[in-house]
Amino acid sequence: MPHISLDNELPGIVGLLRYRPETGRPLSALAETLLRSPNTLTPGERELIAAYVSRLNDCAFCSGSHSAFAAAQLPEGMALVNAVCADLDQAEVAPKMRALLHIAGKVQQSGRAVTAADVDAARAAGASDTEIHDTVLIAAAFCMYNRYVDGLATVAPDSPEGYAQSAQAIVEYGYLAIVE
Repeated sequence: MPHISLDNELPGIVGLLRYRPETGRPLSALAETLLRSPNTLTPGERELIAAYVSRLNDCAFCSGSHSAFAAAQLPEGMALVNAVCADLDQAEVAPKMRALLHIAGKVQQSGRAVTAADVDAARAAGASDTEIHDTVLIAAAFCMYNRYVDGLATVAPDSPEGYAQSAQAIVEYGYLAIVE
């Protein structure tokens, strides 16, 4: 049960965004920009970063939802998402994505944990400065989203099917539709 009365029965961040649309709209717009706007990283790859950071933060709602959103947009589906979240170094992921996910994992620990060597490794694997920037921002934003969701003890569905249904809506309509 959430720590505060949300006046709705919606799970996770959805309930929070609807509870306070004046903060929900900009938070949704940030997610829309980070995860769906034109970019050299695919929406599935960016969702994978969000899922990975959310799993590291042990945020059940965000991990479940963004894992489903990534799986719906990656050719390898949930098998890749699960492999990355279980053991990034053993997962069959492109070197550039592995390097970016390592940076995201460092951001999850502390922004200061990211080193010049981490950035150099990402560049050597083919990552652009924009991709490195966006990875850091996605990771930082999802640390905030995760803490928002868990700090107010929102409800997270137990069933993966619920997240898969939400994934189709996100893929089709995006994050701005959450608060509309």
